[in-house]
Amino acid sequence: MGVQQNLKFDALVLGGGIAGLEAALNLAEQDFSVAVVEKDASIGGKMIRLSKVFPTLDCSSCITTPKMAAAAHHPKVTLLTYCELQSLERRGDELVALITQKPRYVDLEKCIGCRQCEYQCPVLVPDAEQGGLAARKAIYIPFSNAIPQKALIDPENCILCGRCEKVCPTQAVDFFQKVEDFTLTAATAVIATGFEMMPLEDKVQYGQGQIPDVITALQMERLLAPHGPYNRVLRPYDGKEPDSVAFIQCAGSRDQSMGVPYCSRVCCMYAIKQAMLLSGSLPLADLTVYYLDIRAFGKGYEQFFQNAQAMGVNFVKGKVAYVEPGEGGAVRLRYESQEAEGGVQVVEHDLVVLSLGLLPGWTPGASCALSTGADNFIKTVKPKLAPALTELSGVFVAGAASGPKDIVDSIVEAGAAAMEACRYLAARGFKAAG
Repeated sequence: MGVQQNLKFDALVLGGGIAGLEAALNLAEQDFSVAVVEKDASIGGKMIRLSKVFPTLDCSSCITTPKMAAAAHHPKVTLLTYCELQSLERRGDELVALITQKPRYVDLEKCIGCRQCEYQCPVLVPDAEQGGLAARKAIYIPFSNAIPQKALIDPENCILCGRCEKVCPTQAVDFFQKVEDFTLTAATAVIATGFEMMPLEDKVQYGQGQIPDVITALQMERLLAPHGPYNRVLRPYDGKEPDSVAFIQCAGSRDQSMGVPYCSRVCCMYAIKQAMLLSGSLPLADLTVYYLDIRAFGKGYEQFFQNAQAMGVNFVKGKVAYVEPGEGGAVRLRYESQEAEGGVQVVEHDLVVLSLGLLPGWTPGASCALSTGADNFIKTVKPKLAPALTELSGVFVAGAASGPKDIVDSIVEAGAAAMEACRYLAARGFKAAG
């Protein structure tokens, strides 16, 4: 697969999302060699999958894609995609990482990203990159601005018809690729593994993913994105534009029964952002946010919330107990109102969006001396004074790897982690750019 068995760098950045890319570029600009290890087939993380960012409503891709391109073309940055960390340990002055390279069944050196294989593939399967709302082929490039722009084969759905191999102009398809392990050594590391969304199937009260018009916030992001599955907002049940949309907050956060007692911080703001975008896409639709508390904690966030109210978004203070299928594809909600009149209410909406809780992307079971807190996010030793410091010397953390946070805070922490890593390297004789 073209992966060397022993690689050596000044710094290792684990995670190729916005925090990882920011940390890697900051380190590389100081003339340190950096390896970015990403578990997905493309860098970009969750941010490249979003439509817009709050509170400015800037295009998410317009911010993330230049960072991705800068990392891909920087002479001091090496991207190792479709890789998973197996262990990370300190041996003397070095950190040694054991990494597994998953097979793409496509030679990265030969593939030119022409997509001829994709066009010829006869298999269609749900596309996770589009929230399962559209289809992709069994051999595919993850998305239009993926980096690297290289194909990979989904072995579970490939029928081994051989059409992709026959049409490939560079003979890049290789059905005999295997999993390969390799070691990577570095003097320092930045952990920026981000977060995962709580699985929709975990919420029994909200249909466990069996109600077509109950979707996740990330699926709504794809519906709102200009390069989304439909180019407009349609409900999955029948492909019609919804006349009423509901957002259910704390659908998995602040929930002891789900093992997620903490607030996921960003849910209120991204639900407000999506509601504001929907008011433009569906100007006649009724938009309702069911919430326990609105936590608008950042700069300009309270004004953003007030703007949404002024635009006609309805905010209902109440806990949704459960949802069930209604008539004609509608979704029936039962909730307890906390407003003045109070009482249990039953309403129907055409489309329901769940603000699911954020879970750590870092795997606690990974063989590493890093410890995690009660929430399973990476534990920091000085969260108020130096939030990038971990218990392992020379290893720093950035972004949502240490806890739920928004994009702004993730980028700031990435800069702090890169600074700590630079100081650590300088103290050990590594020379930064003057």
